[in-house]
Amino acid sequence: MRGLGKTVARLVASNRAMQLPVGSNDGRLGELRGFGANPGELRALAYLPKALPDNAPLVVVLHGCTQNASVYDEGSGWSQLADEQGFALLFPEQRRSNNGNLCFNWYEPRDARRGKGEALSICQMVKHMTATHRLDPSRTYVTGLSAGGAMTAVMLATYPELFAGGAVIAGLPFASANSLPEALERMRGQGSPLRHELAARAQKASPQSGRGPTLSVWHGTRDFIVDPANADVIVDQWLDINGLGSAVGRVETIDGHRREVWSDGKGRDLVEKYDVQGMGHGTPLDTRGSDACGTAGPHMLEANICSTRRIAAFWGLVEETSASRTLGRPHVKLVPEPEADSMPAAVGVRAVIENALRAAGLMP
Repeated sequence: MRGLGKTVARLVASNRAMQLPVGSNDGRLGELRGFGANPGELRALAYLPKALPDNAPLVVVLHGCTQNASVYDEGSGWSQLADEQGFALLFPEQRRSNNGNLCFNWYEPRDARRGKGEALSICQMVKHMTATHRLDPSRTYVTGLSAGGAMTAVMLATYPELFAGGAVIAGLPFASANSLPEALERMRGQGSPLRHELAARAQKASPQSGRGPTLSVWHGTRDFIVDPANADVIVDQWLDINGLGSAVGRVETIDGHRREVWSDGKGRDLVEKYDVQGMGHGTPLDTRGSDACGTAGPHMLEANICSTRRIAAFWGLVEETSASRTLGRPHVKLVPEPEADSMPAAVGVRAVIENALRAAGLMP
């Protein structure tokens, strides 16, 4: 239990300070109905640019806790990039009846396994979107923040045949937690299964064998909600899935942030990881530069780098522009998310756990 009180305090402080207007909707996204079985009881929204080309790609976007689809789209700028580059968007959305803080239930085996719960609901949405709008099934991608990032890892492991690539932002590895207490422990960067066990869990998650989708991993170095150690564990799990367990990545600096990338024997980039210097828990944005994207706000953080555009470029959805630059502009000092005072000493162990899980959105 060591360190749990401090973790709880950080979670509660972040939830109070960063609460989002989850009821907002700017009208850009439309309801997706009739997509099939929905055992996870999720809502589905979509965005189709007016000039959508034939056989266009599809990007699936999973919001974080306390957010909804429209809030995350406005903050991240995905629909603006879709207008610019010509791809479709699917936004699965959590319901408060499933999770009190609108987190995807990434740690629950009943929701995070192939053919079950929320994972199956998202799979059904993807297949419906692809068939209905005649999208290219070989160019489907998925990304998400925090709990949405952890659910992104779930989708890539359980339905690798659906996705050409994914991007996990401030998330956690697939099957690193299978219960509420384990989820909180992993968020603190503690108790993760051994590397070979995590790789085995991912490899057993679907009947497909061989190389998995490409993966982009992003994490702030000052993230006090989901420990940055999780980014390294995600990378290790995915390197093992792709048979690159002993590979050494090449390192470069992009817009003041460290990027490491691992390639296969043919020089194809399969896994990349960005350590976003000085940033707390959220999606990295550049709202002011030539590659500007999104709107800064709670968990949508100005970082001098547009993760949305760079992720799309890693997937090949954005033509080569200044998004491929290294070094870039001088780095702006970032302010980390606030930490809370320590919890009262009189709080019992059971109450501490329940408060922590509730603050993290892991129980209603």
